Amino acid sequence: MSHAEELDHPPWPVAGPEDLGTALRAAREGDEDAFRTLYRQFHPRLLRYVRTLVGDDAEDVTSEAWLHIARDITVFDGDAEGFRAWTATIARHRALDHLRRRRRRPVEQAPVAEFPDPPAPDDTETAVLDSLSTRAALALIARLPRDQAEIIVLRVVIGLDAKAVARLVGKRPGAVRTAAHRGLRRLERLINDLELPR
Repeated sequence: MSHAEELDHPPWPVAGPEDLGTALRAAREGDEDAFRTLYRQFHPRLLRYVRTLVGDDAEDVTSEAWLHIARDITVFDGDAEGFRAWTATIARHRALDHLRRRRRRPVEQAPVAEFPDPPAPDDTETAVLDSLSTRAALALIARLPRDQAEIIVLRVVIGLDAKAVARLVGKRPGAVRTAAHRGLRRLERLINDLELPR
């Protein structure tokens, strides 16, 4: 089995499809607890994906994406896998909009001394996402060509199959598998060059 084929079978545990399906149906009916379940399941991976597209602005862009998701969930018609692809599509559109706005209106960097101290992190989930290993992995992925980085994050972090990624990025499934394979090979070489523990 190639690296690209292994991506179709993510190694992380996820809530069962029936649990997510039930939560999705309830969230479409306006159940806030059910929407919270979906958010907890999908947000960490969505945030990592957006971070590969927009960098430090990922939290703002992902929050904007969740606003759109919450607004439009009543019209979403699909299962949990479809919801995963739908949320990634919305996040990608918000990220591309953000990048276009940033190009039109460059931001000047203000001295750090002008900003008040940020609040202490009190969210365990955020602390885990910002752990060294996650940042190191995303930093390595960021060194890949943009299309390979995006495809790897969509496949590995978001958990989409090659067909869903192909629809999202406008490529054929074979091209997605090839880009994922090449990107994973390049990541492997980067890891070996840096002598990072696996």
